[in-house]
Amino acid sequence: MNIQIIFEGIKPVKIDNNLVKRNIKSLISSELKESGNIFIILCSDLYLLEINKKFLKHDYYTDIITFNYCEGNTISGDLFISIDRVRENAGNFKSTFMEELYRVMFHGVLHLIGYNDKTKKEQFEMRQKENFYLNELILDEIKNDAVL
Repeated sequence: MNIQIIFEGIKPVKIDNNLVKRNIKSLISSELKESGNIFIILCSDLYLLEINKKFLKHDYYTDIITFNYCEGNTISGDLFISIDRVRENAGNFKSTFMEELYRVMFHGVLHLIGYNDKTKKEQFEMRQKENFYLNELILDEIKNDAVL
């Protein structure tokens, strides 16, 4: 099992790698799955836009694109996350940068596990899961973190 955080074309931001790994492992375990290889690639809006165009044929900004490499019960994949979107969304949703970053990381992992967000019902369920894991796993550790 390997969880790595990679900064692609952006200045690295301060992240507690051990906390990220511990909480992603806990989320996966809570969903009765096994942890595989997960790469979290933090990048710019423009970098993620190019991935969105190339692989999904979408011409718009997004906060995350998830590539699923899961096999059976083992959760593996790549999470491409736009730090620009995370910063903007943190302001829009009146949360801290770190809380929003964790929300987006958890969102991507939940996609790998099998949750979707195409319908209103799925979106509601996904948000409930995100909130649950933010509150249960890490909210106390990140809620006072300043926007980086």
